[in-house]
Amino acid sequence: MTLQVGCLSFKQPYAGLVLDGVKSIETRWCPLLSTMENCTLAIHIAQKDWEVDQWRDILTHTLGMSHMQIEELLASGDRFGRGVVAGLVEVGETWCCSDNVPEEDLRKLEKAAVLTGLTEKHLTQLSNPRWLKQPLYARGKWRQHPTRPNLVGGSNIDSIVPSKGNSSEQGPLIEADML
Repeated sequence: MTLQVGCLSFKQPYAGLVLDGVKSIETRWCPLLSTMENCTLAIHIAQKDWEVDQWRDILTHTLGMSHMQIEELLASGDRFGRGVVAGLVEVGETWCCSDNVPEEDLRKLEKAAVLTGLTEKHLTQLSNPRWLKQPLYARGKWRQHPTRPNLVGGSNIDSIVPSKGNSSEQGPLIEADML
């Protein structure tokens, strides 16, 4: 069986937070994932870290995590290293966060995104995160197309793709076809 899915690169710690189920909303300045609704998305772990530690304040103060819990999450996110496709998620609805969202709803969205300042950003619901059994190494420079995710696909490596619950759409990843 062959599976081809979109692939999006995330800086750490966000890649790990998505795959560990802490971050369930992705934010972008354009509706990048809107065409991927109800599709599987591969998560690539970028070489670089997110520049701002705002995520740490949200984990500590909003989610009530201890220093030890945060360090365990960071270690989990680095299990495969950098520059690899590390997992899969299902893509849900994408919408633009307006400036008239009630404050309580906005705080819930920020908690799910592990990010503040969501107004005018495009938010996409992510679900069913799962780590691959082993990483897919993606060499070379990933260039992000401004309006669509990159693609990965292939066949004959069933051993790296985790079960997707009761879905029969299990398939392998073998090569990166970067745009």
